[in-house]
Amino acid sequence: MKTLDIDQIQKILIHRYPFLLVDRVIDLEPGKKGTGIKNVTINEGFFQGHFPEEPIMPGVLIIEAMAQVAAIVVGSEFRGKEAKPEERMGYLAAVKEIKFKRPVRPGDRLEISVEIIQKLANLFKVRGEARVDREICAQGELVFTKGTT
Repeated sequence: MKTLDIDQIQKILIHRYPFLLVDRVIDLEPGKKGTGIKNVTINEGFFQGHFPEEPIMPGVLIIEAMAQVAAIVVGSEFRGKEAKPEERMGYLAAVKEIKFKRPVRPGDRLEISVEIIQKLANLFKVRGEARVDREICAQGELVFTKGTT
């Protein structure tokens, strides 16, 4: 089991504030699977409009957090300085059958687990699941392409 702090995450992902949605990786098998954490706070800018009276994290951002954890898993094999960002990044190509089971609210600790279930050349099919307190919030499949084509 390998863990990554925010500095290590930023060496893999090119995302930065306000769009970096992974605070820590608590379990990583490079190129295979991983689990990341997003600490959801009321200070997130999207809560101002989604929704002022009942703040919930937008589903598309839950998918993006899932995609970022998947990109870490895909890109974690290419940590060296010699690798260009586009060679170590996974790019989201498709979102398949994402289902939302419960809302994510301020104060929640979103735990995102992903696993590569299929590799074909530069394409990666990933199964993802987001949970709060062991309860599934969202689950589905993502497809990534790695590096340049």
